Amino acid sequence: MNNITNTFSKGRISEVRKNSYKILFERKEIEAKLKGSFYEEDAEKLPVVGDFVEFIYNPIGDSTIATVCERKSFLERPDQAKTGVMQYMVANVDYTFIVTSLNEDYSYNRIARYASVVLQGGSVPVVILTKADLCNNIGRYIREVESISDKARVHAVSALYDIGMEELKPYFEPGNTICLLGSSGAGKSTLVNAIAGKEVMETNEVRQSDSTGKHTTTHRQLIVLENGVSIIDTPGMREIGMAKMDEGIDSTFSDILELEKCCRFSDCKHDTEPGCAIKAAIESGELSLERYELYKNLGSENRRNYAKKKEISKWRNAVKRNKNRNTAEYN
Repeated sequence: MNNITNTFSKGRISEVRKNSYKILFERKEIEAKLKGSFYEEDAEKLPVVGDFVEFIYNPIGDSTIATVCERKSFLERPDQAKTGVMQYMVANVDYTFIVTSLNEDYSYNRIARYASVVLQGGSVPVVILTKADLCNNIGRYIREVESISDKARVHAVSALYDIGMEELKPYFEPGNTICLLGSSGAGKSTLVNAIAGKEVMETNEVRQSDSTGKHTTTHRQLIVLENGVSIIDTPGMREIGMAKMDEGIDSTFSDILELEKCCRFSDCKHDTEPGCAIKAAIESGELSLERYELYKNLGSENRRNYAKKKEISKWRNAVKRNKNRNTAEYN
């Protein structure tokens, strides 16, 4: 007897492992595979954790994913810092918690990179500075992070001593989806467990020698808290590259773009030209040289890696065309 129905059901991708998927459907997870036509699509059109999908439900085996619903946000990054190949991370995220602890893990540069990726993807970056109980100058770090982008929100917390945790409650409204980004040992799992009031995510100890932790999360996964908030955890990342992030970088450094509009010449290189608003802002202290250098470096890396991505895409398309042509000739 065939128990497979040809009518479509709608669920949400909760886990991806190679070619197998888990779909959250009616408060349970079901195993699923892709419909064959998906393998003719570009990689960015394949389902990722957080995607809503239509599928054919099979109660006695793998269900079949038929289509991916329209996304309201989509986070991606270069697979490695030195290549332009893109890694498609998560979809349909309302807030992205950029979690970094106030110890050796803290990095202005990395937070700026995360913020650019999040803004490019259409989510709201929320920087969570954890382990505030171990820091003697919290205000300095908050001001520094606030200077990264006027689009980012910043909170300093200690889950252990319940410092600042009340500030996070508005994000945990039923129906919201929160993605966690950050290094291993930054306190992502501890943070969510404190909010949930029980252990819903596994935690690991942090090595005291270098303030780093083990990779508690080895793959992206979506869990739903009792109040209906969805949490997407991601493996720890200490490095994150730039590629195809023009809008995200521009949004992160919107103050520099506004200054550039005030330069006397529209093609100002901010070097020796007279009437340069960037040079004037740096001299007056309105803009720090370090911030401007970071903006230039991220832009250069973004263009370089995007050029690599286009070359790789061109090569892949050529291989696909040759494969299709050979198949047609054979048939």
